[in-house]
Amino acid sequence: MREYIKELIKRKDLLIYLVMSGLKAQHRNTFLGYFWWLLDPLLGAAVYYFVVVVIFDRGGPYFGVYLVIGMIVWRWLDSTISSSARSITGQAGIISQVYLPKMIFPLGTGLTQLINFSFGLIVIAVFLALFRIVPGIEVLWLPFIIVVQQLFLIAISLIMAYVSVFIRDIENLLVHFMRVWFFGSPVIWDRDMVPASIIWMVEYNPAAVLLDSYRNVLMYGSDPKFSSLFIMGISSLIIIAVATYHYSQNEHKIIKVL
Repeated sequence: MREYIKELIKRKDLLIYLVMSGLKAQHRNTFLGYFWWLLDPLLGAAVYYFVVVVIFDRGGPYFGVYLVIGMIVWRWLDSTISSSARSITGQAGIISQVYLPKMIFPLGTGLTQLINFSFGLIVIAVFLALFRIVPGIEVLWLPFIIVVQQLFLIAISLIMAYVSVFIRDIENLLVHFMRVWFFGSPVIWDRDMVPASIIWMVEYNPAAVLLDSYRNVLMYGSDPKFSSLFIMGISSLIIIAVATYHYSQNEHKIIKVL
């Protein structure tokens, strides 16, 4: 495993290349290019704002900011997990010709989406200014929340990338799973809408922990959910360590299948 990690470090130039090529490939044939990473969550937020506020007359005076934070954070989560499922299978041509640590491909996907998320933070900042919301000192915890989410996404990405090599149907099933997870998380609805009998489902939802933490430090001037974030971070690190060992011992199986 130690030699495998050393090999990953030696390939850092390839990792940078994967990130840069991933950023270019996402919007290569579009007119607006990277602007779509800003426009797409805004369009989604506009649709849900119309449904929740205009049609059902729910939400509140700051629901626009609440919704934008939810959509942008969710987009980072959804795009990372969805793209990680094909991060190895999509590079079959390279993998069959040159030896590379296969773990580098889901890592490259994760870093690409992290950079995309940084554009979304600009949108959030604009909406905070439009709604005249000034974050308190708690906003200093924002990097901590981002790091925890990144670790969480890397842990899931490593698992999804490996499993998808052997079970190609995962990519199709993942679309439906992510849709259920979306509506089961407080992205477009508030936890006050949830009956007390099933509120525990929200408390144990990792996406809900992240969404609540972002909104706490950006909107409400309160601390993030430290205990839940700490558990997520430690658990993710353990999964990453186990996944790294598994990759180092079983990469030859990937080559055979591809």
